[in-house]
Parts: sequence; structure tokens; C-alpha cells
Amino acid sequence: MSGGALRVGFCVPPFSMPGAAFFRTPGWTDLDGRVAVDAAVEAERLGYDALWMADHIMHGHDGAILEGWTALSVIAGRTTRARLGTIHLAQAFRHPGLIAKMVATLDHLSGGRVSLFYDWGFVDRELDAYGMERPAPEEIAVRVDDGVGLIRALWESEGPVDYRGPRFTTRGAICRPAPVQKPMPIWLGEARDDAWCDVVARRADGWNTAPVSPARLQEKLSRVHAACGRVGRDRASLPISLEIQILVAPTEREVGDRLRAIAALADPTGRPAHPGASAWLARGTGSPADTIDDWLIGTPARVSEQIATYRALGVEELMLWFIDFPSREGMRLFAREILPEVRR
Repeated sequence: MSGGALRVGFCVPPFSMPGAAFFRTPGWTDLDGRVAVDAAVEAERLGYDALWMADHIMHGHDGAILEGWTALSVIAGRTTRARLGTIHLAQAFRHPGLIAKMVATLDHLSGGRVSLFYDWGFVDRELDAYGMERPAPEEIAVRVDDGVGLIRALWESEGPVDYRGPRFTTRGAICRPAPVQKPMPIWLGEARDDAWCDVVARRADGWNTAPVSPARLQEKLSRVHAACGRVGRDRASLPISLEIQILVAPTEREVGDRLRAIAALADPTGRPAHPGASAWLARGTGSPADTIDDWLIGTPARVSEQIATYRALGVEELMLWFIDFPSREGMRLFAREILPEVRR
């Protein structure tokens, strides 16, 4: 079980994806990047610990989407305290040497506030659309492992770096100024297969998973913890973070009303409807939390109970997607009534 205050981050919406699929930003019909950045600034003022931006150039649909690192850099310039990170910064889009330089630069300019949450890049359609390589699944762990090794070598050296790994090399590469943070944290996510989990156990300063139910989180953690055993790492030394969607309102009736309003929005993607939300909408009675087990959903008291369940499994940090965005009622209510409680 995790101890101490829970850290809570705000996921800054980089796209709009309205409708009954209920994917990340289902209440937002038209992207406006300035609205997203302004929300990030308010989230810092409200007391959220971190600001997270997804890293995609497409996301399985043809709608507008912000490029994550550019947007995060703008947010860095308008904030002073909150930590900054991208969700699954994609190695597929950039050579790891360039990633090392990008992260070091933003950490320098932001006063040491950046977290590198690193990954390969897993939406095949965007890789194909932009003509980027899509390696075999078993190759991904090798490349990310090598990428992390190169990034660390560049950050930790005061001089030129000659790096020769299984997939990446440098000759006399220099990464100065170095990151402000020493060491600079690198997070990895998910539990795809044993090879990937072994990379997590060897390399990661923290582990994250996308939205899952408590039962599914336990399954993923068992694989990650098994990998810790294989590589000789104390599993308690690996912090756990959960990315999750949230719908919070003062009453259960208001929660239901907002759920119905979002479901009624036109969905241009044609994605399947969220099964738990669909089941509750078809039933129309009781609490939505009765059928939706992979969100935080309900009144502040109900959401606090759900958070306690995840904390008992070891979660030390939340990354929250407020699905009622662009309304800021949910993020404000959470900050007012739930943040003080989870920080005790």
C-alpha cells in the first residue's frame, strides 16, 4: 500500500473526441489549443501537481490534434510550479538522442520540472500515415531499452558521447546544458509482455498504466512485480502511476445528467460505445459507478472511495482526464473537495 500524500496531475486535452465512446475528451466538440493551455494554467493555480500532454500526431481519427511537445513547451512558459510531462513520449517519432536534447532543454528552461514518460508509440495508423517505421512487436522492447540507455549516457556525460548500442549509435554527441534534475526521472508504462516488463524493471524510475479497473491493475502489477523479481529489483522502489478518466459532480443525479449529455454528442470517429457507460445509459437508474469500473465517477465522496481502492493497490500518482471538459466544473470541484483529502 502506498504511503504519504497522493500526487495528482491534470491531463491537458490535446484533441476533441466527442460522443459515446467516452475516450478522454468526450465532452469537447471543437479543439481550441488556447482553451487547453488556459486550462493547464488554471490547473496549476488550483493546486494540481503536474500537467500532462499526450504525444500523438494523429490518434486513430482525422480530427485536429496538438503536437504534444510544442504544446507542453508553451505551458512551461506560462506556469511556474507544476511538473511537466508527455504521456508516452513516442520514440517512434524522434531519435532518442534528439529526445535527450529536447527534455534537457525544457528541464533547463522550466527550472527542473520535467518528467520523461517514455514509450515507443503505439497507434499504428499514425505511424503508417506519416511514413514512420512500424517494427515487429518483439523489437519494441529492444529499441526502447537501447533508447533509454542512450538518453542516460547523453545526460550523464560532461563531454562528447560515443555510444554504441544494439539499435542506436552516436559519435561525439554532446547534450549541454544538462538537465537541472540529477538524476532526471524516466517513466515507462504498461505491461505488454515479459520482455517489456523486464525493461521496466531495469530502467524505469516509475511505472504507469492507462485507465483500468482495480482488478485489471492488479493483473498488470503482478507482471511488473514478477519482472522486478527476475532482475533483482525491490518492487517497492518502483513508484506506480495511474492515468484515468474522471467524471465528478455534486450529486449522483448531476453525474447521470452529464453522462447522458456527453453520450448525445455526435461522434465523428465511429468508435464503439464504452460498454460500461452504455450499460448504465440503457438501464437509466442507479449509480453509473455500478457499471463503469475503469473511471473515477460519482460524487466527491464516491470518487474518494474509488481513489482509496487504487491507493491500496500501490498507486502513488493519478493523471486525470476530466471527461466533462471544456467545462471546468469537474476539475474545480475535485480541487476544492478531494485534493485536500488525498493529501492528508
